[in-house]
Formats: sequence, structure tokens, C-alpha cells
Amino acid sequence: MEYSKVITIICLIFVGDSRGQAADFQTFPDGFLIGAASASYQIEGAWNVSGKGESVWDYAFHNMLKQVSDDSNGDIACDSYHKYKEDVQWIRDIGFDHYRLSLSWPRILPNGSKDRVNLDGIRYYRNLLEELKAANVTTVVSLYHWDHPEVLEEIGGWTNEVMVERFEDYAKVVFDNLGYLVDIFVTINEPEMLCFDEPVNSSEATARGLANDVASYLCVHNALKAHAKVWHMYDENYRATQGGIIGLLPVCRGWVSGDGVTEESIERYFQFGCGLVLHPIYKGDYSEIVKTTLADIDVYRNRSFSSLPVFTDEWVKMIKGTNDYFGLNHYTSRIPVMEYGARTSDSGVLEIRDKSWPITVLDRLEVVPEGFGNLLRKIRDEYDNPPVYILENGFADSGEILDYGRINYHYDYLSELLTAIIHDGCNVKAYTIWSLLDNFEWDRGYSISFGIVKVDFTSPNRTRSEKLSTRWWKEVIRTRTLIKPPAPGSTSSWGGCFECDLTNDKS
Repeated sequence: MEYSKVITIICLIFVGDSRGQAADFQTFPDGFLIGAASASYQIEGAWNVSGKGESVWDYAFHNMLKQVSDDSNGDIACDSYHKYKEDVQWIRDIGFDHYRLSLSWPRILPNGSKDRVNLDGIRYYRNLLEELKAANVTTVVSLYHWDHPEVLEEIGGWTNEVMVERFEDYAKVVFDNLGYLVDIFVTINEPEMLCFDEPVNSSEATARGLANDVASYLCVHNALKAHAKVWHMYDENYRATQGGIIGLLPVCRGWVSGDGVTEESIERYFQFGCGLVLHPIYKGDYSEIVKTTLADIDVYRNRSFSSLPVFTDEWVKMIKGTNDYFGLNHYTSRIPVMEYGARTSDSGVLEIRDKSWPITVLDRLEVVPEGFGNLLRKIRDEYDNPPVYILENGFADSGEILDYGRINYHYDYLSELLTAIIHDGCNVKAYTIWSLLDNFEWDRGYSISFGIVKVDFTSPNRTRSEKLSTRWWKEVIRTRTLIKPPAPGSTSSWGGCFECDLTNDKS
């Protein structure tokens, strides 16, 4: 073997990480965006100040919900309504390229109607977005992250088609007043979670009126209509002057192979998951697997109507193509196996967990990076390799300052992502950490943490402080390189003590 080739191989072995990735796979592509995310109800607080209306969550946590693990709510949360400048300073100091936030619909339209616009709410978001722009941070804004006005929930929420018109009215107010400050819009965050899954349904907030499968599919149907109407409104009236992009944001689980996994089980698992909302956007109408399977179930249940609403040809045409990018929230994966005999799911697929998978404190979110790569390759093949913006990915723990588990999670998932980009040609443009701050985590309250910045919820000031992951992310972003996770007690590869000045409490 030539001497130069020997040296090259030795170098690759030396600089590659312990999992066998070559050095090239550890460098982020030019122009790749790294950022962090949040959501209004989970961080803002100020639930009843400056003209804000009551949200579905305000009502639920004050009047209905009893199963929040620490008996808490989002009345104050991180108090980001008053501390937004401090939050932006953290974003600036860490070096993030972008920040994803959501707008509180009732903070802008207190009674859900365009007839009453809350100027204090507009002013708050304008100040926040201007602060981000001054810090040279790309702004990603979700119009809707599950917190609509309570008055709209009282007429059925997303099971009522009037929500399509109300959402369009709300979006127009946002575009008119704030659109010039927004680079990337998300219309609706995770329609599948909104309409079917925990924590929303388990918390009963938007579950009122969504008590069965018929109502859940109706919810999805109306959400797709609302998304399409708002996409077209932006495209026709605002894109030329504001220059942003806009899309829907599903949450998608990945999958890995195992005993009983087949091409059919994978396809059913995908189409009844994120494909439920993406197939109408990328292909036109719901997938045939979804339509025929649900029709068979309706016959079995002696229904005289379809549980899956039918789009007219006009709506199929209107919805198709309404994504400027493929937004993706992702946390975990499953082993999809066909069910035989009596079904427990509409898809006819069992979602198996491998007991060997590492778990987080939120036990439904196992650490399965291999499934992330499989999902990205499926998106590449299914939808003609669209530009993918990963807008949530994160790790739950108990609030540790020395959060080695979180660093290892992000390292493993980003290793899989870089392999998908560089080796498999997946068109991924951005990665977003959930979340910037520890925040209110729905039915788990403040008992679990996703943040890379610590928030002291016992402090009236909601004091923010560094975690180990804060420091790791600073260096990853500074070097644009995926740095190997530190071992406990180690010195950093760029010099100095990695844990210095952080708490010695590793519990």
C-alpha cells in the first residue's frame, strides 16, 4: 500500500469518533442552520395580562386537569413575556443561527375574532422579533402550537369547520403586523398530536369534542384545510414583499427492523403517522392505504358514514403543494409489526419497543437514532427529496445540570443526520433543539426538563443558568463540528475543565 494512503487511513481513524464515523461526517454542511425552539404556553407566562384572552390551556389547567404530575400550570412558566431580552441574549451567546417560537393566538385575538386585535400582544411579539433580528438570528414562527382561544373550543374547536375561517383571519392579522420580521412560518404544529395523541388528549384540553376516531379525523381534515387556506393567502399576498417561506409541521416517529417487520407494516406505519397529513400535501388526498383501511373498519363497525371525511376535488387541488419546506419534529422510533386477528389500532400495525433501547425520563421517548436515519431516507424517497427543516428534537431528563444524557442524545442523532445528508443525499437544511429553556411540559409540569438552559422555577425571577449541554452546544456551533461527548470529569478537547463552575451535584 502506498505510504500516503496509510497516512490517510491513520488520520481518519485518529480524528473519527469512537462510533466509527469518519471526520467528514462530523462537519456540518455550509449554510446548515442550528437553532433552538420554544412554545408560547410553555414559556411565556403572563396568562392574563395586557389584554390577553383565555386560552384552551388556561381554562383546562385552571378548571379541568387533575393529572399534572406536580400540580402546576403555565400561568408564569419561564416568564418569558417579561424576560424575552434575556432569552435572546442566551440565544446570541450560544451562537444559534435560528430560533423557533410560537405565537399565542389569544394574546393577539383575545376572543378569537379579527374584530378585536390586542395591540399589546402585537407589540410584545414585535419587540421579541426585532430583538432577534438585531442579534442576526433567523426567525421561525409557529402560528399555532395548540393554544387557541377558549371561546373557540366552546364551539367544538377543530371539529368545527368554522376554525378554518377563524385561523385564516388570525393569520392575516399576523402577516399584516409581524410578517416582515419572520423568515420561516409554521402554520400548525403537529396536527396528529393535536387530534389524536398524548399529551394533548391525555390532558383533556383539546380533547373535549375529540372523544373518538371520527372526531379525530375530522380535526385533521379541518387542520389541513386551514393550513392550505393560510399557505395560499401568504403565497398570493405576502410572499413577494416579505420573502418568507411557510409550511405545516408534523411529528414523525421513525422505525427500525425486527422480527415481523415487512414492507407493508412499514408503509402502513408511515402513512397512518406523519403521512396522514403529508400525503394530501405532497401527493394529493389521503393515501389509498388510509382510505381503504378506514372504509373497511367503517363496514366492520356498521357505520353508515365515513369516519374519514372526503375532500372535494377543489380541496384536493387547493391542499396539494402547500409546503415550501418539509417541517419535521422527531423524537423516537418503533418496530412496526402487522396485527393479525382483532385490531387494536386503525392502521393494523403494532408499535413494538425494544427493551434494550435507552430510555429517557419520559418513557414514551426511547433513544433510537437508527430510526431517525430510516425516516429521513423515507422522506427523501417518498416526497422527491424536499428541503427538510428539523424543528424539534430533544431529550428529557430530571433537570440535571451535568446533563451528559442530553449531550449523548444530540450527538447520536446528529451523527445519524449527518450520515443521511452526506452519505445518503438527504436534503436536510436545519436542526432545532427542543428546547432552549426548561419549560412547562404539559401533563408532566415542571417535573421533567428538555432545556439546554436551566430555569429555576422556585425563583420569583425564574433565574436562567448554564448546563453542561449549554457549553457543549456553544463549542459545536463555534466550530461547526459535531464534537464527541465528554466523559464525566473530563477536560474539554479545546482545553480546560468541561464541568468547571457548574454544580457538583450529579443526581
